[in-house]
Amino acid sequence: MESSNGKESVMSMEVNEGIEEANFESNEIERNKMGIMRALVEREDPSSKDVDDFMIRRFLRARDLDIEKASTLFLKYLSWRKSFVPNGSISESEIPREIAHNKMFMQGLDKTGRPIVVVFGGRHKRTKLEEFKRFVVYSLDKISARMPAGKEKFVSIADLEGWGYVNSDIRGYLAALSILQDCYPERLGKLYLVHVPYIFMTAWKMVYPFIDNKTKKKIVFVENKKLSSTLLSDIDESQLPDAYGGKLPLVPIQDC
Repeated sequence: MESSNGKESVMSMEVNEGIEEANFESNEIERNKMGIMRALVEREDPSSKDVDDFMIRRFLRARDLDIEKASTLFLKYLSWRKSFVPNGSISESEIPREIAHNKMFMQGLDKTGRPIVVVFGGRHKRTKLEEFKRFVVYSLDKISARMPAGKEKFVSIADLEGWGYVNSDIRGYLAALSILQDCYPERLGKLYLVHVPYIFMTAWKMVYPFIDNKTKKKIVFVENKKLSSTLLSDIDESQLPDAYGGKLPLVPIQDC
């Protein structure tokens, strides 16, 4: 007579095999769609031959594997990149005011190996919108270039301590959101909003409708009393920035 433990073991194996089979089929579908998308975009813009499969996959995933929508977004990105970053990169001489704010840092990895980016919203000051947009691109390029092998996403801690109306910049926030979602899709892994003052919610209500559903799921508002426990659940103390009780000093984005 077969024991209950034996039955449970067999059932567990069957479940695992079913999951593996579903994952394989899902990956196979994704790979096939990546191939079709690559052929489409290369026909429209030969420069797309220079991008790797990971980028194709990020744009495809951002549009729920819809080849037509993903291809449209990707071709729009290529056109934008050529006009906005004609030299291939943004130099620090193009964003002196933004660099001077000393508001973005990078340090450490979370428990899944994703790099940690810290932004101090209370240090942001409205400057020329074009310069701020260039700073956003400069920063996202820096972050992307420093991804550990096998990783495509980063996590960010947006610290809003000291944030006030003088820091409110709806145009800037919307521009940064558009760049992140449309030009660097599937790069953000998680966003922690910490030390959030009540007055920030006025600005948040204006920005929130423009955040796509995929991005909304990655945003976490952290209560002050749960700050340490929340961050430590995802980031080891040895990798946590010292500003939050960890071991690593923050490094300005321009020095990364």
